[in-house]
Amino acid sequence: MAAARSAHAQHAQHAQHAPPQAGADAAREALRAQVAAGLRAGGVVLALRHAQAPGQFDPPGFDLARCETQRNLGDEGRAQAARIGQWLRSQGLAPVVVRTSPWCRCRDTAQIAFGRAEVFSALGSPARSDAAARAAQQASLRRALAAASARRDGFEAWVTHQFVLRDLTGESTTDGEALLLRVRPGPAPTTGALPEAEVLARAWLH
Repeated sequence: MAAARSAHAQHAQHAQHAPPQAGADAAREALRAQVAAGLRAGGVVLALRHAQAPGQFDPPGFDLARCETQRNLGDEGRAQAARIGQWLRSQGLAPVVVRTSPWCRCRDTAQIAFGRAEVFSALGSPARSDAAARAAQQASLRRALAAASARRDGFEAWVTHQFVLRDLTGESTTDGEALLLRVRPGPAPTTGALPEAEVLARAWLH
């Protein structure tokens, strides 16, 4: 995370000597390059918050088996997901595993961006879970993140929700934002503690 903050500071300094839009574009591309370098190194997770889905919460009584009862991607969200996939392909990058929350907006983001995905229930929204269920979910995520961090054959892509990413990292994210994660070095957290992830970089890939 220190490296990411340092990069932000350097880009801000450079932007002072460039036209506003040119400086913003340069900063954005530098952050994307940081993400690309981390993905090429492998042993990381490209964690994406689902692309733009109008509204804030699912309707009461929504059914995970029926997309029409949920909050879903809008046209811009689908376009964001497509641009994420296009950017990765332009960099010659492809995940060895794609995992998604069972919510349709996450599954659709993954399908549009990567063309494939396997549902991983631990990536589902914990917003209405009780404390025991949330602790079990966090433990499952930490195990999966540790396994992904130990990979030597590439990187994994996860598509999930703001709440999950905040539990993993303590940081907020916007629609379609990408975080480059690996398990934080050190002992596993005690019962009830957050399954901390180290944020190596973050960028908008769309």
